[in-house]
Amino acid sequence: MSAPELGAVGVDLSADALRALLVAAIEGCSVTVVENESPSGQRSLVLDHEHAVEAAIFLRDNSELRLDFCSNVTGVDWPDREVTEKVKVKKMVEGLEGATEQEVEETRKTLAPGYLEAVYHLFSMEKKHGPVILRLRTRDRAEGNHLPSLTPVWRSAEFQEREAFDLFGIVFDGHPDLRRILMWDEFADYPMRKDYVSPAEDEPVLDDGCLPGAEPGAEQGAADA
Repeated sequence: MSAPELGAVGVDLSADALRALLVAAIEGCSVTVVENESPSGQRSLVLDHEHAVEAAIFLRDNSELRLDFCSNVTGVDWPDREVTEKVKVKKMVEGLEGATEQEVEETRKTLAPGYLEAVYHLFSMEKKHGPVILRLRTRDRAEGNHLPSLTPVWRSAEFQEREAFDLFGIVFDGHPDLRRILMWDEFADYPMRKDYVSPAEDEPVLDDGCLPGAEPGAEQGAADA
């Protein structure tokens, strides 16, 4: 059964209808509909960086939509992936009567660059409808790991964007207090990325005085247990 697409008093919450509204209301806004073949059938909208905040404000303030509550923000890691495709090319092929040009099929492999994604689930407390799902995608998983923060639009996104920053390394530009929330400040990696390698169990861990019988700053490892 697919997700319901009608909100309060028949408001159309389908991805196609919302995309049409945003494109008509915001000049230059780019919105892509993402299909979903799962049983939930929840399609989503990818917003471009330049107009993401303006689009979010429109969805929140539009008198029919009033998507005034962001229930959760989820981080997703999409690593680089190899794409295989079959293409037809013309080549000279040797035969009994010499070389002739023929159309042959070749397999080509290309590398599709990875990216990070923030997914927002929106509801209307006023109209009692939803969810509407928004996606923001980074340019890549390295220096291009920035997204516009939607916390200025939905304050409930504040801690959850911090969590996505902490665990996935997504930098939310415009966030009012972007800092780690689960890992300590000196931690140099992102534990929810798919290529994350956890440290060996016997690797020393800097203790802040929380471990029983330990002095602040003391190293605790498996050898000391």
